[in-house]
Amino acid sequence: MKESIRFLYRLRWGLLVVLLGAMGAKIWVRFADESRKSAQTLPVLGTVPDFSLVERSGQPVALSDLKGYTWIADFIFTHCPGPCPLMTFRMGELQKALSDARDVRLVSFTVDPARDSPQVLSQYADRFGARKERWLFLTGTKEAIYRLAGEGFRLTAAENPPGNSLPGEGPILHSTRFVLVDSKARIRGYYDGTEAELVQRILPDVEALRREG
Repeated sequence: MKESIRFLYRLRWGLLVVLLGAMGAKIWVRFADESRKSAQTLPVLGTVPDFSLVERSGQPVALSDLKGYTWIADFIFTHCPGPCPLMTFRMGELQKALSDARDVRLVSFTVDPARDSPQVLSQYADRFGARKERWLFLTGTKEAIYRLAGEGFRLTAAENPPGNSLPGEGPILHSTRFVLVDSKARIRGYYDGTEAELVQRILPDVEALRREG
């Protein structure tokens, strides 16, 4: 009888140890997960200033229209003989990878507004399968766009002096960087918009911002 009592006591104690161990493991996993998320917090690199431009649809678009969205921006022009087609192709890859992310937008600004009218941008966007509700193509005055690129996004956008072009360059010099912007219009990352691993590099950061809300 005493042996049976001792056995039951040891059994209950053993089950308690196992239960406490499982609870401890669960707490540790949660702590590790939260630490991992914290480690992925992206720095704030600047803030996008207010702007008011025109979308390929002909509708006005301001910075306020992007508040609440995580978004990725680039600067291109439609008759670019250099990196723009590849950049737009990469943006198309992001569009596909983020097809279920309704709180994410893609935004392409033209650095040649004199030629890139809403109609021209619309035709260009269609060639790359850009979804109108998810991927914006914006134009406006040259002064507004160049100021936004330089002072807002801290990217190069300038006319290339005649006779100064290198092979593969066009009449406009511009950065090939993609810029990741959070829902509060804060710049959180820069990425090479021509590299093959762009999608793999940027997606984890997009997800980190979406978790921030």
